Amino acid sequence: MNCASWIEHFTRNKQNRPEPDWAALINVPPAVLKPMLRSVEQFRLGDGGGPASLIAYNAESFRSRTAEMRKIVDLWFAEEAEHARLLGCAVKRFGGRIITSHWSFMAFCFCRRVLGVKFELQVLTLTELVSTAYYRLLRNHSPDGPLAAMCELILRDESGHVAFQRDRLAAAGCPRPELRGLLWRIQFLLLGYAAGTMLWINHAPCLKAIGGSRGEFYSGVTRQLMRFVRSLRRVPKTAGVPALWAKPANLQLERAN
Repeated sequence: MNCASWIEHFTRNKQNRPEPDWAALINVPPAVLKPMLRSVEQFRLGDGGGPASLIAYNAESFRSRTAEMRKIVDLWFAEEAEHARLLGCAVKRFGGRIITSHWSFMAFCFCRRVLGVKFELQVLTLTELVSTAYYRLLRNHSPDGPLAAMCELILRDESGHVAFQRDRLAAAGCPRPELRGLLWRIQFLLLGYAAGTMLWINHAPCLKAIGGSRGEFYSGVTRQLMRFVRSLRRVPKTAGVPALWAKPANLQLERAN
């Protein structure tokens, strides 16, 4: 894997990030604002608001592979912390509270710690894929301009995170050929839908209140998962940053249909 390209990507991605106009007038009906705020409060905790690092018991075995990999992991999680900051600004804009614990987040962190870094990396990859579906739905139906602008910034970052995970897996020769590869893809998709279902259970009131639907959400989850799995077969093991993510300042985000 071309680590130098990823360090350059994360470094350049700090540039040209227009801050949403958090002071803009709020014109969201109370029936929509309440579930939307609850969702954003909870998502802030899960998206960088907790431990912004790898926390598996053997995480150091991955971080310490090379100095470059340690740098990439630090830059990756710095972007996750930036997401928490942005979401925190949205929470404050709507008069919410910064929460520090939730049962689903505690379960998420427990699994990351005890099941090892290989599982943790897969879970984080799946989280980024299903979160992309959430942020696109929130952006496309958002009744608030600054909230939609925040989603644009986070989606820009998530696209790079997904590409990094794809490059990392492809460089490791994953998925393997024949039966082993088929079994890996099946478990990846099953866990992906499980992650998506957990997200839907927690955030459906918000997504429904702004005009989204279960079908639209799961369509987005399916599109993200299938595109990721298919792309692994096409990425050379020596790939660096794909062209789509090479210039974050000019990144064009694909809007959901």
